[in-house]
Amino acid sequence: MTDDGTGRSTPVPLATIGRAWGRIGCLGFGGPPAHITLLRELCVERHGWLTHDEFEDGIAATNLLPGPASTQLAILCAWRLRGTRGALVGGLCFIVPGLVAILGLSVLFFAPHAPLWVRGASAGAGAAVPVVALSAAVGLLPRSWGRAGTRPSARARWITYLVLGAASAALVGPYLVIVLAACGVLEATVRTSRRDGPGAGRHAATPLVAVPAAAGGLGALAWVALKVGLLSYGGGFVIVPLMQHDAVHTYHWMTAGQFLDAVALGQITPGPVVQTVAVVGYAAAGIAGGLLAAFVAFAPSFAFILVGGPHFDRLRTNPWAQGFLTGAGSASIGAIAGSTVPLALALSHLWQLGVLAAAALWLLAFRRGVITALVAAALVGVAVAYAGLPLPA
Repeated sequence: MTDDGTGRSTPVPLATIGRAWGRIGCLGFGGPPAHITLLRELCVERHGWLTHDEFEDGIAATNLLPGPASTQLAILCAWRLRGTRGALVGGLCFIVPGLVAILGLSVLFFAPHAPLWVRGASAGAGAAVPVVALSAAVGLLPRSWGRAGTRPSARARWITYLVLGAASAALVGPYLVIVLAACGVLEATVRTSRRDGPGAGRHAATPLVAVPAAAGGLGALAWVALKVGLLSYGGGFVIVPLMQHDAVHTYHWMTAGQFLDAVALGQITPGPVVQTVAVVGYAAAGIAGGLLAAFVAFAPSFAFILVGGPHFDRLRTNPWAQGFLTGAGSASIGAIAGSTVPLALALSHLWQLGVLAAAALWLLAFRRGVITALVAAALVGVAVAYAGLPLPA
């Protein structure tokens, strides 16, 4: 809201929300940290539409929800300014620029006879993706560890969930979502039974668990995208192990190497990492498939804000919700780390292992940026292609 000079608040115009959120959608390279910084600068520091406390409460509330937290924060901030219409305009303007960019690159990278430089760039960038996943998991560890608490038993459970998530991502891809949900329910049950006695949390919603899609086609694509939107506990990168088995092994929409390309495209384009699902949709059913996958994956985020926004204060203090996100979040971080195994196994040439090692030094030892790592790896791939070295089929 703004002040009209008479002490009365006037609503922020929808056109202003559209322009401002669209700008963030175009400039939001770097994932959630960049999105949060840009939203804080816009809503709190520059215009004063929200107070610091309101913005921090928004971050805390959206971190308790499954799905892409920074996207939900963008929708929530717009909702606070102009209600449902503001949420729809702001959310769409935040999402669409990255979606257009990633679908455009998908057309280029997945063309039947892609130019040599494109094939080289995709092979090089894809070689760095396993380390990008591991780096994402490492970055999420401190916050999740802090949420676990100080009790030895709580920390032991946290480690158990982490290991279960890692093993599940590496070994039992199609059942990963069941493991994530089970870890969340177990931790929520333990915490509420200890804190509030029998029956605590009995009114909390039971999380969705995975059931196999009946068949391929658009129905299967919508189901995969829905899992991405509903079960991304702990950060957008958890969609990698959630999608990989379905996209590569179950429905054969893309090869393992092409899935690496999809993850790389999700990193180098602006907007949320969940946009990767649009690449999978494109591989499955062209532009229409990409749009369908994006719509289904982001729909829960809009629903959570529009339906749950007025109740977020209670959500933040709900022990069942806190416990569920602690357990599922820890397992998700393990899943992100465990996904490095099948991602690395998708590499097919020796030179890609060299790129992988260099990316590990850049991201894990030197703690430098993901986008620079992927761009440099892509340039190496282009050089390798023109040098005549083998490329993935």
